[in-house]
Amino acid sequence: MMTAFFTPIFVMTGKVLHEEHVELLMEEFAFLKKEVVGKDLLKGSLLFTAGPLEEERFGFPAFSGISRLTWLVSLFGELSLISATLEERKEDQHMKMTVCLETENKRPLTWIEEKGPGLKRNRHLSFHFKSGSLENMPNVGVNKNIFLKDQNIFVQKLLGQFSEKELAAEKKRILHCLWLAEEIQKYCYSKNERLVTKRFRVSSSLSNSMRWVMQNIVIMVIQKIMTLKRIIIS
Repeated sequence: MMTAFFTPIFVMTGKVLHEEHVELLMEEFAFLKKEVVGKDLLKGSLLFTAGPLEEERFGFPAFSGISRLTWLVSLFGELSLISATLEERKEDQHMKMTVCLETENKRPLTWIEEKGPGLKRNRHLSFHFKSGSLENMPNVGVNKNIFLKDQNIFVQKLLGQFSEKELAAEKKRILHCLWLAEEIQKYCYSKNERLVTKRFRVSSSLSNSMRWVMQNIVIMVIQKIMTLKRIIIS
């Protein structure tokens, strides 16, 4: 479902229509947020594995995996791109994207997306702090009602129950993550000396990946409006 990937914001006739990032409503993220707060990061890494994913349908890996990027930005603040590589073996349906990032305090973070046959959907993390380390994700329980929470957040935004400061901070995070994903895409194609044609050509205005994102955002907003209407009518 698209809510697992993107967090769009639209301003329409004075109202903010919002689709919360479901990844940020998960128990795993809530646990990480508590573990990270107030700690001084030394270095960290986040590896996500899953089965094959068609790039033509789901976009460049930095976009299809933007929920993991959002985790890192939400936990450690705005990040800078240091380097990125994309290894592909199309005949084996295998892909590995490795991204080296840096926090505002110059602490290194590595984000890896690896997909291929036989790989189970899983997150492997390693965060090292001055006060200790966090290796891998413990069992923190089942995610309950995250889509209901998503719906409630959407309604609250329609009713103006979020402050301008909260909305501005969220919009800033969203745009930063999309910008980082775009920069990662550019870097990977540049490093591999690939001619960017077809779906992922970077235009002077907006890449096809971004257009793909925006098209799906519009669909999600329409779906949410229809759901809200059904709730009001009932």
